[in-house]
Amino acid sequence: MTTPTKVGGWHGFLQSIGLKKRVEGPTPEQITERAELRAISQHWAGPRTIGIVNPKGGACKTPTTVLLAAMFARWGGAGCLAWDNNETRGTMGWRTEEGPHEAHVRDLLGAADELMRPEARAADLAAYVHHQTEDKFDVLRSNPHSIAPEERLTTADFDALHRVASRYYRLVFIDSGNDESAANWLRMIEHTDQLVVATTTRPDHAEAARLVLDDLRKQNDAAAQLADDAVVVVAHADQEEAPSAEYLARFEALARAAAPIPYDPGMRAAHLRLDGLRPDTQVAWRHAAALVADGLGRR
Repeated sequence: MTTPTKVGGWHGFLQSIGLKKRVEGPTPEQITERAELRAISQHWAGPRTIGIVNPKGGACKTPTTVLLAAMFARWGGAGCLAWDNNETRGTMGWRTEEGPHEAHVRDLLGAADELMRPEARAADLAAYVHHQTEDKFDVLRSNPHSIAPEERLTTADFDALHRVASRYYRLVFIDSGNDESAANWLRMIEHTDQLVVATTTRPDHAEAARLVLDDLRKQNDAAAQLADDAVVVVAHADQEEAPSAEYLARFEALARAAAPIPYDPGMRAAHLRLDGLRPDTQVAWRHAAALVADGLGRR
């Protein structure tokens, strides 16, 4: 991804070959691009937590978490964390770069008190998160090992992790995991400033997305407000399927906004990278990120 030029596209090409036609100003597409990139590049006072949810597995939560974090980090600068809140064996660690260690959420939890001490340094966190050298954000991996039920993250555990994340990062993107009854899922919702509902155009994924919005509206006023202000990311599940206009219209009526993501083989690659996506897919993620940024600015 490159910084937009003053005049690009077809008009820029015409100028570059010396044609005399005067270009009066940027095209509508360039105006939109600049506005969206400006929105994504903002910094807000205080950290923000973005929760990415869908109780159905395979509904594009991990790609949404990773690619939103990448978009904000690439354009807004450092201080972005993608956190895999699955109890065990979430896929984020498999689909992002590994640092020079194998640390995961349990390791960070064990060091949480030390990292909150006044003498702790930002660079100390590198022992627990995995920096993405191309897309400029960090990844907090889930535990890759099976655990007993009594070892699952508690509300207090999540709070300790979130305190560390909020101290060292301005934006924390959390892949919720699939268990809506888990303590760490419920606590994540309480810490969330902007909700993002991820779904594909598969009917079961879309229905799960609708249900999670409905369930949140029944919980309490704060959760209902998150649902009302949510951004729904609708990714095409198959390159042969019809356009997602029906799903977009449905979710635009249920949430603040809905953003379509075209089918792209790059989203199925082993490692998720912004530059591994097609140009039109990058534009779609830029638009989705700008919708998220609009909500962050209201907090």
